[in-house]
Amino acid sequence: MHNVEKNNPQRIIRSIDEVDAGLGAAGYIASRQISTAVYIAHHLKKPILVEGPAGVGKTELAKSVASWLTLPLIRMQCYEGLDESKALYEWKYGKQLLYTQILRDKVGMLIGDADDLATALERLHAFGDVFFSKNFLEARPLLRALEQPYGAVLLIDEIDKSDQEFEAFLLEILSDYQVSIPEIGSITATVPPIVVLTSNSTRDLGDALKRRCLHLHIGFPNEKLEARIIASRVPDIDARLLAQLVAFVQQLRGLELKKLPSVSESIDWARVMMLMHASVLAEDMVRDTLNVLLKFESDIEAAAKRIADFTRKAQQAVAINR
Repeated sequence: MHNVEKNNPQRIIRSIDEVDAGLGAAGYIASRQISTAVYIAHHLKKPILVEGPAGVGKTELAKSVASWLTLPLIRMQCYEGLDESKALYEWKYGKQLLYTQILRDKVGMLIGDADDLATALERLHAFGDVFFSKNFLEARPLLRALEQPYGAVLLIDEIDKSDQEFEAFLLEILSDYQVSIPEIGSITATVPPIVVLTSNSTRDLGDALKRRCLHLHIGFPNEKLEARIIASRVPDIDARLLAQLVAFVQQLRGLELKKLPSVSESIDWARVMMLMHASVLAEDMVRDTLNVLLKFESDIEAAAKRIADFTRKAQQAVAINR
């Protein structure tokens, strides 16, 4: 989590180019579409719903925005059965019980001279309100994001894994950046967080949620952008090896596979090549390390038939470009 100086004013993003440069400084190579979405979200105070295959940089986008703007990153991982108590708040029942035991004598004094049960209950009601105050409230990710005095980046990761009921619960927060707690009242963000929701599209999200968000789809990058991304994460890689590696991965994505290799897997493969002290893409090395790119045996078997062809084409394409 990043520290924000108390005297710092809220950061104002002045241009899309500033977003592009800021994300780049944080190690995230963004397309113009991504930078534009962040710029609009900042000024319109709208959440960004980022969809696309796993491993293309959806979660990393939120992390990079937080790093660039030096804001706290508050992450909520979604799953089936996620409810309000895990996402928003819950009462510290253990602390309430402990304080009840400590103040037991005080309670006895409070109701000791009550004439009847109604009077005793009335006095206890006023006393009991103390136990449902902020002192006994355990803030969960959504509430913590709203309470940050200088803003935050709220990452709601894999929203498609949650239930439709949880989607409906999110609407108030994403519309007004406030929540209602029955015992306390409404809590409104002083500085609305930058909200990034990610989805791998395992189910269709509701129209109401989509209307409240900017939509951003991050797909697999083209050859030029992927090379820039890998070079930023593996800066010591040889330029020729990088070009061959990217050309090979781009060909792999043209196959009908259960899971196409993502950018994160391309980065891992580049690191493996560096570990193996490779200077060019060799067929034998590709065959030995294909499991870094592909995660299903059926995909590895399908790709293995094309390794020689894809490796040769990758080498030829780089030679022509040089």
